[in-house]
Amino acid sequence: MKKITVIGSGSWGTALAVMLHKYGHDVTIWSYKEEEAERIRRDGEHKEFLPGVKIDPAIGIVTDPKEAVQGREILVTAIPSKFVRTNLGKFTPYLTSEQVIVNVAKGLEEGSLLRLSEVIASCVPGCPVCTLVGPSHAEEVARDIPTACCVGGADMAAAEMIQKEFMNPNFRIYTNDDVIGMELGAALKNVIALAAGMSDGLGFGDNTKAALMTRGMAEISRLGTAMGGKAMTFMGLSGIGDLIVTCTSMHSRNRRAGILLGQGHSLEETLKQVHMVVEGVNTAHAAWALAQKYDVEMPITQEINRVLFEGKDPRQAVIDLMMREGKPESFAD
Repeated sequence: MKKITVIGSGSWGTALAVMLHKYGHDVTIWSYKEEEAERIRRDGEHKEFLPGVKIDPAIGIVTDPKEAVQGREILVTAIPSKFVRTNLGKFTPYLTSEQVIVNVAKGLEEGSLLRLSEVIASCVPGCPVCTLVGPSHAEEVARDIPTACCVGGADMAAAEMIQKEFMNPNFRIYTNDDVIGMELGAALKNVIALAAGMSDGLGFGDNTKAALMTRGMAEISRLGTAMGGKAMTFMGLSGIGDLIVTCTSMHSRNRRAGILLGQGHSLEETLKQVHMVVEGVNTAHAAWALAQKYDVEMPITQEINRVLFEGKDPRQAVIDLMMREGKPESFAD
Protein backbone atom coordinates (compact mmCIF):
# COMPACT_ATOMS: atom_id res chain seq x y z
CA MET A 1 0.00 0.00 0.00
CA LYS A 2 1.20 3.50 -0.87
CA LYS A 3 0.12 6.88 0.45
CA ILE A 4 -1.07 8.71 -2.67
CA THR A 5 -2.48 12.18 -3.24
CA VAL A 6 -4.24 13.08 -6.46
CA ILE A 7 -3.77 16.79 -7.14
CA GLY A 8 -6.81 17.82 -9.14
CA SER A 9 -10.44 16.83 -8.68
CA GLY A 10 -11.67 16.70 -12.26
CA SER A 11 -13.06 13.54 -13.82
CA TRP A 12 -9.69 11.88 -14.52
CA GLY A 13 -8.14 12.66 -11.15
CA THR A 14 -11.25 11.49 -9.34
CA ALA A 15 -11.45 8.27 -11.38
CA LEU A 16 -7.82 7.43 -10.59
CA ALA A 17 -8.38 8.15 -6.90
CA VAL A 18 -11.39 5.81 -6.83
CA MET A 19 -9.45 3.07 -8.62
CA LEU A 20 -6.30 3.38 -6.50
CA HIS A 21 -8.33 3.31 -3.28
CA LYS A 22 -10.27 0.25 -4.41
CA TYR A 23 -7.02 -1.64 -4.94
CA GLY A 24 -5.65 -0.95 -1.50
CA HIS A 25 -3.91 2.42 -1.44
CA ASP A 26 -4.37 5.25 1.07
CA VAL A 27 -5.72 7.99 -1.20
CA THR A 28 -6.41 11.71 -0.81
CA ILE A 29 -7.82 14.11 -3.43
CA TRP A 30 -6.81 17.77 -3.45
CA SER A 31 -9.41 20.23 -4.76
CA TYR A 32 -8.69 23.91 -5.27
CA LYS A 33 -12.21 24.90 -4.14
CA GLU A 34 -13.56 24.28 -0.64
CA GLU A 35 -17.15 24.38 -1.93
CA GLU A 36 -16.37 21.57 -4.37
CA ALA A 37 -14.60 19.52 -1.70
CA GLU A 38 -17.58 19.91 0.62
CA ARG A 39 -20.03 18.82 -2.10
CA ILE A 40 -17.99 15.69 -2.81
CA ARG A 41 -17.84 14.83 0.91
CA ARG A 42 -21.57 15.42 1.29
CA ASP A 43 -22.71 13.60 -1.86
CA GLY A 44 -20.21 10.75 -1.83
CA GLU A 45 -19.63 11.35 -5.52
CA HIS A 46 -18.46 14.09 -7.90
CA LYS A 47 -21.80 14.94 -9.47
CA GLU A 48 -20.36 17.68 -11.67
CA PHE A 49 -17.63 15.71 -13.44
CA LEU A 50 -18.10 12.00 -12.63
CA PRO A 51 -21.76 11.42 -11.74
CA GLY A 52 -22.81 7.98 -10.56
CA VAL A 53 -19.35 6.93 -9.37
CA LYS A 54 -19.29 6.47 -5.61
CA ILE A 55 -16.37 7.95 -3.68
CA ASP A 56 -15.62 6.02 -0.52
CA PRO A 57 -15.61 8.23 2.63
CA ALA A 58 -12.14 6.82 3.39
CA ILE A 59 -10.79 8.88 0.46
CA GLY A 60 -9.73 12.21 1.93
CA ILE A 61 -10.93 15.39 0.19
CA VAL A 62 -8.73 18.34 1.14
CA THR A 63 -7.96 21.85 -0.06
CA ASP A 64 -4.89 22.68 1.99
CA PRO A 65 -1.68 22.09 -0.04
CA LYS A 66 0.41 21.18 3.00
CA GLU A 67 -2.14 18.66 4.25
CA ALA A 68 -2.42 17.22 0.74
CA VAL A 69 1.24 16.35 0.23
CA GLN A 70 3.04 16.02 3.54
CA GLY A 71 3.89 12.41 4.28
CA ARG A 72 2.61 11.17 0.92
CA GLU A 73 4.76 8.89 -1.22
CA ILE A 74 3.20 9.43 -4.67
CA LEU A 75 1.64 12.62 -6.01
CA VAL A 76 -0.57 12.27 -9.09
CA THR A 77 -0.97 15.59 -10.91
CA ALA A 78 -4.26 15.71 -12.80
CA ILE A 79 -4.31 19.44 -13.49
CA PRO A 80 -5.23 20.95 -16.88
CA SER A 81 -2.11 22.05 -18.76
CA LYS A 82 -2.68 25.79 -18.45
CA PHE A 83 -2.90 25.55 -14.64
CA VAL A 84 0.00 23.18 -13.93
CA ARG A 85 2.68 25.80 -13.26
CA THR A 86 0.57 28.10 -11.09
CA ASN A 87 -0.92 25.28 -9.02
CA LEU A 88 2.30 23.38 -8.37
CA GLY A 89 3.77 26.49 -6.80
CA LYS A 90 1.35 25.99 -3.91
CA PHE A 91 2.88 22.60 -3.08
CA THR A 92 6.59 23.25 -3.66
CA PRO A 93 7.43 24.29 -0.05
CA TYR A 94 6.15 20.97 1.28
CA LEU A 95 7.68 18.53 -1.23
CA THR A 96 10.70 16.29 -0.68
CA SER A 97 12.97 14.53 -3.16
CA GLU A 98 11.67 11.13 -1.98
CA GLN A 99 8.20 11.82 -3.39
CA VAL A 100 7.42 10.61 -6.92
CA ILE A 101 5.26 12.84 -9.11
CA VAL A 102 3.09 11.20 -11.78
CA ASN A 103 1.60 13.52 -14.39
CA VAL A 104 -1.60 12.22 -15.98
CA ALA A 105 -2.70 15.38 -17.80
CA LYS A 106 -2.33 15.60 -21.59
CA GLY A 107 -1.29 18.89 -23.11
CA LEU A 108 1.44 21.43 -23.78
CA GLU A 109 2.17 24.68 -21.97
CA GLU A 110 1.25 27.63 -24.16
CA GLY A 111 3.94 30.22 -24.58
CA SER A 112 6.87 28.08 -23.45
CA LEU A 113 5.68 25.12 -25.61
CA LEU A 114 7.06 22.78 -22.93
CA ARG A 115 5.77 19.27 -22.34
CA LEU A 116 4.05 18.93 -18.97
CA SER A 117 6.76 16.78 -17.40
CA GLU A 118 9.20 19.56 -18.29
CA VAL A 119 6.95 22.13 -16.64
CA ILE A 120 6.65 19.99 -13.50
CA ALA A 121 10.40 19.31 -13.33
CA SER A 122 11.09 23.04 -13.53
CA CYS A 123 8.66 23.71 -10.67
CA VAL A 124 9.80 20.90 -8.35
CA PRO A 125 13.44 20.11 -9.13
CA GLY A 126 14.69 17.03 -7.32
CA CYS A 127 11.50 14.96 -7.44
CA PRO A 128 11.35 12.07 -9.92
CA VAL A 129 8.66 12.90 -12.52
CA CYS A 130 6.80 10.20 -14.42
CA THR A 131 4.18 10.42 -17.15
CA LEU A 132 1.17 8.09 -17.30
CA VAL A 133 -0.85 8.23 -20.55
CA GLY A 134 -2.88 6.05 -22.88
CA PRO A 135 -6.46 5.42 -24.06
CA SER A 136 -8.21 5.89 -20.74
CA HIS A 137 -11.57 7.60 -20.36
CA ALA A 138 -12.24 8.48 -16.72
CA GLU A 139 -15.82 7.23 -16.95
CA GLU A 140 -14.59 3.72 -17.80
CA VAL A 141 -11.58 3.51 -15.47
CA ALA A 142 -13.77 4.52 -12.53
CA ARG A 143 -16.11 1.61 -13.36
CA ASP A 144 -13.32 -0.98 -13.63
CA ILE A 145 -13.57 -1.40 -17.40
CA PRO A 146 -10.30 -3.01 -18.58
CA THR A 147 -7.82 -0.33 -19.67
CA ALA A 148 -4.14 -0.27 -20.70
CA CYS A 149 -1.74 2.68 -20.37
CA CYS A 150 1.99 3.30 -20.37
CA VAL A 151 4.27 5.05 -17.89
CA GLY A 152 7.73 6.48 -18.34
CA GLY A 153 10.17 9.04 -17.03
CA ALA A 154 13.81 10.02 -16.79
CA ASP A 155 13.99 7.81 -13.70
CA MET A 156 12.83 4.44 -15.01
CA ALA A 157 13.08 2.87 -11.55
CA ALA A 158 10.38 5.31 -10.44
CA ALA A 159 8.31 4.44 -13.51
CA GLU A 160 8.62 0.73 -12.75
CA MET A 161 7.49 1.38 -9.19
CA ILE A 162 4.40 3.20 -10.51
CA GLN A 163 3.73 0.30 -12.88
CA LYS A 164 3.87 -2.15 -9.97
CA GLU A 165 1.71 -0.09 -7.62
CA PHE A 166 -0.95 1.10 -10.07
CA MET A 167 -1.45 -2.09 -12.07
CA ASN A 168 -4.45 -4.27 -11.21
CA PRO A 169 -6.75 -6.78 -12.99
CA ASN A 170 -8.55 -3.94 -14.79
CA PHE A 171 -5.70 -1.46 -15.31
CA ARG A 172 -2.63 -2.76 -17.17
CA ILE A 173 0.48 -0.58 -17.43
CA TYR A 174 3.47 -0.89 -19.76
CA THR A 175 6.71 1.03 -19.25
CA ASN A 176 8.20 3.18 -22.02
CA ASP A 177 11.44 5.18 -21.89
CA ASP A 178 10.35 7.54 -24.70
CA VAL A 179 8.73 10.25 -22.61
CA ILE A 180 8.92 12.78 -25.45
CA GLY A 181 6.95 10.53 -27.78
CA MET A 182 4.47 9.53 -25.08
CA GLU A 183 3.65 13.10 -24.09
CA LEU A 184 3.48 14.46 -27.62
CA GLY A 185 1.24 11.63 -28.82
CA ALA A 186 -1.09 12.07 -25.87
CA ALA A 187 -1.28 15.85 -26.31
CA LEU A 188 -1.46 16.17 -30.10
CA LYS A 189 -4.19 13.54 -30.58
CA ASN A 190 -6.59 16.00 -28.93
CA VAL A 191 -6.16 18.32 -31.91
CA ILE A 192 -7.04 15.52 -34.33
CA ALA A 193 -10.02 14.58 -32.13
CA LEU A 194 -11.34 18.12 -32.62
CA ALA A 195 -11.08 17.57 -36.37
CA ALA A 196 -12.82 14.18 -36.12
CA GLY A 197 -15.62 15.78 -34.13
CA MET A 198 -16.00 18.57 -36.67
CA SER A 199 -16.33 15.90 -39.36
CA ASP A 200 -19.18 14.33 -37.37
CA GLY A 201 -20.79 17.70 -36.79
CA LEU A 202 -20.69 18.41 -40.52
CA GLY A 203 -22.49 15.13 -41.19
CA PHE A 204 -19.57 13.38 -42.84
CA GLY A 205 -19.02 9.64 -42.47
CA ASP A 206 -16.57 6.93 -41.49
CA ASN A 207 -14.44 7.48 -44.60
CA THR A 208 -13.73 11.05 -43.59
CA LYS A 209 -12.93 10.21 -40.00
CA ALA A 210 -10.60 7.37 -41.02
CA ALA A 211 -8.72 9.74 -43.32
CA LEU A 212 -8.43 12.41 -40.63
CA MET A 213 -7.18 9.92 -38.05
CA THR A 214 -4.63 8.36 -40.39
CA ARG A 215 -3.25 11.59 -41.77
CA GLY A 216 -3.50 13.14 -38.31
CA MET A 217 -1.23 10.43 -36.95
CA ALA A 218 1.19 11.19 -39.79
CA GLU A 219 1.34 14.78 -38.56
CA ILE A 220 1.78 13.75 -34.93
CA SER A 221 4.59 11.35 -35.84
CA ARG A 222 6.38 13.92 -38.04
CA LEU A 223 6.44 16.54 -35.30
CA GLY A 224 7.14 14.01 -32.56
CA THR A 225 10.19 12.54 -34.26
CA ALA A 226 11.46 16.01 -35.17
CA MET A 227 11.35 16.82 -31.44
CA GLY A 228 13.22 13.66 -30.45
CA GLY A 229 10.47 11.07 -30.00
CA LYS A 230 10.71 7.54 -31.38
CA ALA A 231 8.55 6.73 -34.40
CA MET A 232 7.31 3.44 -32.92
CA THR A 233 5.97 5.18 -29.82
CA PHE A 234 3.29 6.79 -31.97
CA MET A 235 2.12 3.32 -32.99
CA GLY A 236 1.57 2.42 -29.33
CA LEU A 237 -0.91 3.15 -26.54
CA SER A 238 0.01 6.83 -26.16
CA GLY A 239 -0.17 7.33 -29.94
CA ILE A 240 -2.59 5.40 -32.11
CA GLY A 241 -4.31 3.90 -29.05
CA ASP A 242 -5.15 7.26 -27.52
CA LEU A 243 -6.02 8.67 -30.96
CA ILE A 244 -8.59 5.94 -31.62
CA VAL A 245 -10.41 6.30 -28.32
CA THR A 246 -10.43 10.11 -28.40
CA CYS A 247 -11.65 10.41 -31.99
CA THR A 248 -14.41 7.80 -31.73
CA SER A 249 -15.95 8.03 -28.26
CA MET A 250 -18.62 10.37 -26.95
CA HIS A 251 -16.74 10.30 -23.62
CA SER A 252 -14.17 12.47 -25.43
CA ARG A 253 -14.67 16.13 -24.62
CA ASN A 254 -12.46 17.06 -27.59
CA ARG A 255 -14.64 15.10 -30.00
CA ARG A 256 -17.79 16.59 -28.44
CA ALA A 257 -16.34 20.08 -28.83
CA GLY A 258 -15.50 19.34 -32.46
CA ILE A 259 -19.06 18.18 -33.13
CA LEU A 260 -20.44 21.47 -31.81
CA LEU A 261 -17.96 23.49 -33.87
CA GLY A 262 -18.89 21.49 -36.98
CA GLN A 263 -22.55 22.24 -36.31
CA GLY A 264 -21.80 25.96 -36.42
CA HIS A 265 -21.40 26.88 -32.77
CA SER A 266 -18.78 29.46 -31.85
CA LEU A 267 -15.76 28.44 -29.79
CA GLU A 268 -17.15 30.32 -26.79
CA GLU A 269 -20.51 28.55 -27.04
CA THR A 270 -18.79 25.21 -27.51
CA LEU A 271 -16.59 25.48 -24.43
CA LYS A 272 -19.59 26.55 -22.36
CA GLN A 273 -21.63 23.53 -23.49
CA VAL A 274 -18.85 20.99 -22.96
CA HIS A 275 -18.35 22.37 -19.43
CA MET A 276 -14.93 20.75 -19.08
CA VAL A 277 -11.43 21.73 -20.12
CA VAL A 278 -10.98 20.98 -23.83
CA GLU A 279 -7.22 20.46 -24.00
CA GLY A 280 -7.23 20.27 -27.80
CA VAL A 281 -8.01 23.98 -28.07
CA ASN A 282 -4.91 25.11 -26.17
CA THR A 283 -2.81 22.34 -27.69
CA ALA A 284 -3.81 23.29 -31.25
CA HIS A 285 -2.22 26.69 -30.86
CA ALA A 286 0.94 25.26 -29.28
CA ALA A 287 1.16 22.48 -31.87
CA TRP A 288 1.06 24.91 -34.76
CA ALA A 289 3.75 27.02 -33.10
CA LEU A 290 5.90 23.89 -32.73
CA ALA A 291 5.26 22.91 -36.36
CA GLN A 292 6.63 26.25 -37.48
CA LYS A 293 9.56 26.09 -35.04
CA TYR A 294 10.62 22.65 -36.28
CA ASP A 295 9.62 23.31 -39.92
CA VAL A 296 7.18 20.38 -39.98
CA GLU A 297 4.23 20.25 -42.35
CA MET A 298 0.95 19.86 -40.38
CA PRO A 299 -1.95 20.86 -42.66
CA ILE A 300 -4.75 19.45 -40.47
CA THR A 301 -3.37 21.25 -37.43
CA GLN A 302 -3.08 24.45 -39.45
CA GLU A 303 -6.71 24.25 -40.60
CA ILE A 304 -7.93 23.49 -37.07
CA ASN A 305 -6.19 26.66 -35.88
CA ARG A 306 -7.89 28.65 -38.64
CA VAL A 307 -11.29 27.30 -37.60
CA LEU A 308 -10.69 27.87 -33.87
CA PHE A 309 -8.97 31.24 -33.91
CA GLU A 310 -9.71 32.86 -37.30
CA GLY A 311 -13.38 31.97 -37.72
CA LYS A 312 -12.89 29.79 -40.81
CA ASP A 313 -15.85 27.66 -41.89
CA PRO A 314 -15.05 24.00 -41.02
CA ARG A 315 -16.56 22.86 -44.32
CA GLN A 316 -14.19 25.11 -46.26
CA ALA A 317 -11.30 23.78 -44.18
CA VAL A 318 -12.16 20.24 -45.32
CA ILE A 319 -12.33 21.35 -48.97
CA ASP A 320 -8.94 23.06 -48.69
CA LEU A 321 -7.41 19.92 -47.17
CA MET A 322 -8.92 17.71 -49.89
CA MET A 323 -7.70 19.95 -52.69
CA ARG A 324 -4.07 20.16 -51.62
CA GLU A 325 -1.54 19.23 -54.30
CA GLY A 326 -1.50 15.50 -55.06
CA LYS A 327 1.47 13.53 -53.74
CA PRO A 328 2.52 9.99 -52.75
CA GLU A 329 1.28 8.77 -49.36
CA SER A 330 4.08 9.24 -46.83
CA PHE A 331 4.52 10.04 -43.16
CA ALA A 332 7.17 12.50 -44.28
CA ASP A 333 4.87 14.71 -46.45
